[in-house]
Amino acid sequence: MPIGELCKMDVVCCRAETTIPEVAELMRRHHVGDVVVVGREAETRMPIGIVTDRDIVVEVVAQRVDMEMLTAADIMSSPLQTVEDHTGFVDTLRRMSALKVRRLPVVRPDGTLCGIVSIDDIINTLASELSTITTVLAEQPKVESRIRR
Repeated sequence: MPIGELCKMDVVCCRAETTIPEVAELMRRHHVGDVVVVGREAETRMPIGIVTDRDIVVEVVAQRVDMEMLTAADIMSSPLQTVEDHTGFVDTLRRMSALKVRRLPVVRPDGTLCGIVSIDDIINTLASELSTITTVLAEQPKVESRIRR
């Protein structure tokens, strides 16, 4: 399954100059733990970084930095690691594991943002697929029994 079919398409974005309190408010309002930072050409949604709730806690709150003075550009993860929308599900999981990240922005071949995938999305998909396999295995003896009558 291509990761572009699994990812969340509704990505919360901001610009590099967005202040950290504004980023935090976006996270609160949209109930997300990340905001993708996009370049000035907002209509193309070219991702340049990502700010996570953990970034805010570790880089700002824990260090008692005045968050009013900081912008997304100051704490975003950059260069941004992404995955292309045609990349397979398993390859995406391997990439996340190798990079030790819980989220990856999903981009089109031209680099524009089309979604975001989290480890939770992958776990939910795996759980669903395992449930399907379990159902097939449980039904197998019943099917064999009917065939052999």
